[in-house]
Amino acid sequence: MQIRLTAVPALASLLLGLMLAAPAAVAHEFWMSSLPGPAGSARLQLLVGEYFEGSRVGFTREHAAAMRHYTGAGVEDLLPRLPRDGMLEALALPALRPGMHLIAYDSHPSLITLPAGRFHAYLHDEGLDAIVRWREEHGLADRPGRERFRRHVKHLICVGDAGAMNSQVHAVGTGQRLEILPRFQAGDLRPGADLPLAVSFDGRPLAGALLKAWHRRSGQTTLIRAHTDGQGQATIDLPYAGEWMFSVVHMIPAEGTADADWDSFWGNLTLTVREGGCR
Repeated sequence: MQIRLTAVPALASLLLGLMLAAPAAVAHEFWMSSLPGPAGSARLQLLVGEYFEGSRVGFTREHAAAMRHYTGAGVEDLLPRLPRDGMLEALALPALRPGMHLIAYDSHPSLITLPAGRFHAYLHDEGLDAIVRWREEHGLADRPGRERFRRHVKHLICVGDAGAMNSQVHAVGTGQRLEILPRFQAGDLRPGADLPLAVSFDGRPLAGALLKAWHRRSGQTTLIRAHTDGQGQATIDLPYAGEWMFSVVHMIPAEGTADADWDSFWGNLTLTVREGGCR
C-alpha cells in the first residue's frame, strides 16, 4: 500500500558543514542531481536538505569513499577527479553518449550521538520501529543513540534514445551495501506509469524496508511511501513528470567500533521522468 503526503516546508539556510552532519541532525536527505550542458554534457551536483528541497554542497575526498560512472561501454572511476584538498562545486561529464548513465556515490562513515527522544523519533520516521522496540525491551530507551552512518547515492541520466543501447545500465548492481535498484524498460519511465523498485542490503533482498518517493511541483513536495515485500521489491506509481527521488534507511548493530552502537545506511536514487518515456 502506498501513502501519499503533500507538504510545503519552510527551510532554513543550510551550511556546507551539513554534508558531514548526521541525517537526523538538521538536513535529512542527501542526493545527487545533474544540469544539462552543451553538446550532451552534464554537470553533477550534490544537495542536502529536507522535503526534496536542498542546498548544493561540493564534492570532496574527505566525504567521498567511492564514485563511479556506469555506461554501456563499462565503468569509469570518478574518484580521482575529486580534489584532494578543497572542494569541487560541480563535476562535469563531457559529451555523454546517447543512452542511460548511472552515477554511484558512497560516503565515508560519520559518527553522531542523538538524545533518546530525537533518536526514536527519527527511527519511527524511517520505519525502523524494530530498533525502538529492541531498545525498550533491553532497558535502553532513555540512552542516547550512538550511530555511525553512511550514504549510498545513485543518479540516473538519460541522454537521447536510451533504447538505442545499454537499456539495462540503470539496473546494474553497483555493490553499494544499501542499494535501490530500478526495474523498468527505458520507454516505460513516463508519467502515470508504475515503477518497480528493488532494495538490497549486502547483496540480498531487504524485506519490510520503508521506501519513500519524493517529487517537487509548483512549490510543493509530494511524498509517497511504500514497504518492500518479502523479495525486497515495491512498486510506486509516478503521477508527474520531472525529477523524482527515492530514499530508504537500514540499521544494524555496529561492529568493530567502540564509538557507536548502531550502523545506519542511507540509500538514495534520483531520476527524471519524461513525457513519452526516456527517449
